[in-house]
Order: sequence, then C-alpha cells, then structure tokens
Amino acid sequence: MDGALLEVRDAHVSYGAGVRALQGVSLHVRAGEAIALVGANGAGKTTLLKTVAGLLEPRSGEIWFDGRRIDTVEAPERVGLGIALVPEGRRLFSRLTVGENLRLGTFRDRDPRVRQELLERVFALFPVLAERVKQRAGTLSGGEGQMLSIARALMSRPRFLMLDEPSLGIMPRVVDAIMDVLERLHREEGLTTLLVEQNVPAALSVADRGYVLQTGRIVAEGPSRALLDSELVRRAYLGI
Repeated sequence: MDGALLEVRDAHVSYGAGVRALQGVSLHVRAGEAIALVGANGAGKTTLLKTVAGLLEPRSGEIWFDGRRIDTVEAPERVGLGIALVPEGRRLFSRLTVGENLRLGTFRDRDPRVRQELLERVFALFPVLAERVKQRAGTLSGGEGQMLSIARALMSRPRFLMLDEPSLGIMPRVVDAIMDVLERLHREEGLTTLLVEQNVPAALSVADRGYVLQTGRIVAEGPSRALLDSELVRRAYLGI
C-alpha cells in the first residue's frame, strides 16, 4: 500500500503441526500513525508482533517495511531498520541495573555522546528511572519495570515501536502515566506505534485507528472512535 511504513500481507503463522495462530492477516501502518490491535486472549496479537519483529517466521504471506520486504530478514537486522518491540512481561535482565538494561538498548550504537542523549531523553519521559539508575531491574515495581522496558526499546532509536500489553499487571494510575507518554511520543515526536492491549478503551484512546483480531483473523478495522462505538467491540470487549 502506498505510504505505508509497515504492511503485513496475508500472513499465515502456525505453531507446530496444526495450530494456526494467524490466518491471512493483512494490515498497514502509515508513518506517524498510532494503531491499536485489540482482541481476546489467544486471538494472535502477540504472534503478529513477534512475526513483525522477526522472532517468528510466517508460513506464507509477506511483511514489508519502508518499501522493503523483510519477512526473511533476521531479527537483529530489523532492529537496525528501526523496528523495536516491547514484549509482554517486560523481559528485563533482572540481575543488571536499570542503567545497564538501558545501555543494552543501544547495542548497535556505540557513540557515547549519542548514548548520553538517548539516556537524557528517556529520563525526561520516565524520571523515576533516573532515580533508580543503579538499582537492579529485578527489584523494580511492576510499573517501573514496564517503564524500563519501554525506555530500553526507545534507546534503539526506533522508527516503529510495538508494545505488547504494557498495562498488564500494573496499577491504574501507572497505566495512565504510561499511556500519557505513548500519546506524547505520538503527538509530539511523530513516533509510529502499534499497541496491543486487552484494555480496549485505553488502547483506542491513544490510537488513530484500530484493528480487531479474533482467532487469527482481522474481523474489524477503522478509526478509533468508530471502533469504540461499534456493536462488535462494545459487546465483545467492553461488556456493554
């Protein structure tokens, strides 16, 4: 699709011999857009993010990024292209400090001046991390750990940021703070994002458009407001 930064074309992904996680998924994300991907547990949301990141290989279909086909490109090279994933469950190096986790996000960029600029940027977004910089990541609260996971991804200077359930297991006030940061990154810096969330209202509140994934298929898409008002979303995901 013309103008798309990311395009997934008819992607099929299977686990093992017969478990089909994605069944012909197609979607696109334009540069500067914030997209929400919502759906129930087991719908295939995490599978889709891992496939875009290069952690899973599609059985068929294509993935294009900035005009280049990347479904055969290794995951580390995709990071170099500007794709970053904040995984579900944070996946921090618990024995390393906050600062060490952040520096790992810049493994492709050794310039100390650039690293310092990136650190200052993430500390401005998440001031608590500056206070915890010498603290082991495993001792952080759930909300602080999620902030660190997002900050580590931002240290790679992504053009396209994917987030998998950033509100999972976090206090509501911290969820609000994280969503505020994501909205700021989108509105003020133009960062392109793809957000996976079971918290449908929160996800759609910071997104321009959304897709609804159900048992491995896209069943609805459209502007965020339209999805919030749709009967499908209201009944299946909002309980009203």
